Amino acid sequence: MSGLRIPVDGAGGPDGQGTASAVAVLAPNPSPMTLDGTNTWVIGLGESVLVVDPGPDDEGHLKRVAASLAGRRVAAVLLTHGHEDHSAGAATFAGMAGAPVRALDPRHRLGDEGLGDGDVIVAGDTEVRVVATPGHSFDSLCLWLPADRAMLTGDTILGRGTTLIAPDGDLGDYLRSLDRLRASAEILEAEALLPGHGPVLPDPVGVLDAYIAHRRERLEQIREAIRRGARDAREIVEMVYAGVDRSLWPAAEMSVAAQLNYLKTL
Repeated sequence: MSGLRIPVDGAGGPDGQGTASAVAVLAPNPSPMTLDGTNTWVIGLGESVLVVDPGPDDEGHLKRVAASLAGRRVAAVLLTHGHEDHSAGAATFAGMAGAPVRALDPRHRLGDEGLGDGDVIVAGDTEVRVVATPGHSFDSLCLWLPADRAMLTGDTILGRGTTLIAPDGDLGDYLRSLDRLRASAEILEAEALLPGHGPVLPDPVGVLDAYIAHRRERLEQIREAIRRGARDAREIVEMVYAGVDRSLWPAAEMSVAAQLNYLKTL
């Protein structure tokens, strides 16, 4: 069993949450898009660990991550994807820790090794397996932690709400990634999802079922908006997201644009 941790320093905040061998350090970059902030994950129980998504290039946050290591060596910094709220601090932290940065996108790597589907990364007694999950972005990856039956999901699955399809993402890819994660969660008997933003989710199959159902429902709402006369993404947002805070409408418009592109392929 993974043994989910209770938050150590906040009323339900993600800082300090995790599993037996993965603990979150919360970055101070809260926003409507990043929820409480970016979760930087420290993975490993021995003298060698992995650090996933160092987050923004914020000196205080990176020092907190370094302090959480308690003298342990960082074998590698891993990126679930290259968006700045996950990757901007990677080079600085790698310099502090003397570690390489591994990512799918070569632009974010420091060192000779990349990161891709099927890769297995070992730090001490801890093993992480890479699962390609494009969609939110073209380079999105999830990381399976077999010892804890937990999946680090980056922005593919969030701790609250649903995921934006970014301009460098694709909804068709994202739907396929959700289906892949749903099948994997059932086969592997996953016990937790460890997101890039928001709290740990203890019901992976249920969460993924809800994500898939939400996408189907949203696509039908967009079809209905078009039948009612909406001519572009903005007009669809005004109909479908009428009850949503207007500060989120620009993000909603990006998501609708991705869904319109997807519908054109059907």
